[in-house]
Amino acid sequence: MRVKSLGLSPIAIAGLAALGVPRAVAHDLDLVGPVVNALLVFVPLVVWLVVVVVRRVPKPFLALLVVGGVYGVLLGVTHQVLWGASFGDEAPALGGNLAGALSPGAEGVLIRVFAFGSSLVTGLGVGAAVGAVAWVVASVRR
Repeated sequence: MRVKSLGLSPIAIAGLAALGVPRAVAHDLDLVGPVVNALLVFVPLVVWLVVVVVRRVPKPFLALLVVGGVYGVLLGVTHQVLWGASFGDEAPALGGNLAGALSPGAEGVLIRVFAFGSSLVTGLGVGAAVGAVAWVVASVRR
């Protein structure tokens, strides 16, 4: 089944978005050096671009914005699942005028909500950026 306005099936959207998850895991667990990390960052984005251009997706910007949104959700979930492994006993805390203003539980929830929101914004931004490139490439190909 293909979502007509996007030109990609839900499985293709989820699959493309999932290509970015290994980088989130590698980052949170500090598993790789800078070269492998760069490959984990850029190879999935190149795959996104190639797929929408080769498949001649009718609205590449919109398609990759949706892929980026799904990627952002997966990124947020991955960071939440690996939160303890990533931060250990040094979990982030509010500072400045907000230090100590909330109970530790409320502070933890607030920080996690904003971290999830940040992941979603990051995914949408990446999707928009790659989508814009795909739109230009598709326009030139026509």
